[in-house]
Amino acid sequence: MRLMRIGEPGRERPVLAAADGSRHYDLRGVTQDIDAAFLAAVTENPGIVPAVDTLPETSIEGERIGAPVTRPSAVLCIGQNYAAHAAESGSAPPKWPILFYKSPNTVVGPNDAVHIPRGASTTDWEVELAVVIGRRARYLDSPRDAFAHIAGYTIANDVSERTYQKDESGGQWSKGKSCETFNPLGPVLVTVDEVPDPQNLTLRSWVNGEPRQDSTTADMIFSVAHLVHHLSQYLVLEPGDVINTGTPQGVAMSGNFPYLAAGDVMELEITGLGRQRSPLRAAPSS
Repeated sequence: MRLMRIGEPGRERPVLAAADGSRHYDLRGVTQDIDAAFLAAVTENPGIVPAVDTLPETSIEGERIGAPVTRPSAVLCIGQNYAAHAAESGSAPPKWPILFYKSPNTVVGPNDAVHIPRGASTTDWEVELAVVIGRRARYLDSPRDAFAHIAGYTIANDVSERTYQKDESGGQWSKGKSCETFNPLGPVLVTVDEVPDPQNLTLRSWVNGEPRQDSTTADMIFSVAHLVHHLSQYLVLEPGDVINTGTPQGVAMSGNFPYLAAGDVMELEITGLGRQRSPLRAAPSS
């Protein structure tokens, strides 16, 4: 299944998209939102969503695409999880997954504007595979158990303000990660059954049409299954929680590209998960 949320912020409606994106179907007869309760139910029993030919068709032409899950209870992020990105950051590959948090209210739609914080000059892009939890996960026995607890996958942009992250951090990264609008998510949540190998996906990003990142999830140091199992040993993962699994090489922090500025446009793509297009704007004055 390919799940979407369509409409203005706070008023999105749940939609099921055809595999080729050509048609869309109204899910309000099944659920009022793509929320924790629905994700838990559909992960347990995908059959609760009827066949598309029994659902009313709906048009999304000209409408805003929201994040494919309503506000999660947690956005968990993994740092330096691609070997080449760790190298461009000047760091040795980590022995253990590096965990940091983003505020859940950073999550916006895949084409919404991203706000550059007041006075900031080192705002950066990061294309990432996002894992959405579908079943509570605590103390999983092995990585093999992870996939039964995943609802699906989508695209995340772990936008970062590097000065806040590194120089003004106080020893942790979340200041540079939790600015408003700093987690565009979507456009679709693709259920786990339609992504047979999450370690075989191509990730790409562009700024103003110029290529930046081009890698695959095969370069992950810690796989999706490893991350879900590992995190479940330290915290309880709840339905709807989002895990940003790390970004590949090709970010501005490498020194090879300029940082973002108002008027720039970021585009992100992952195999089978669609594409984002986020314009950069100066943070509003109020």
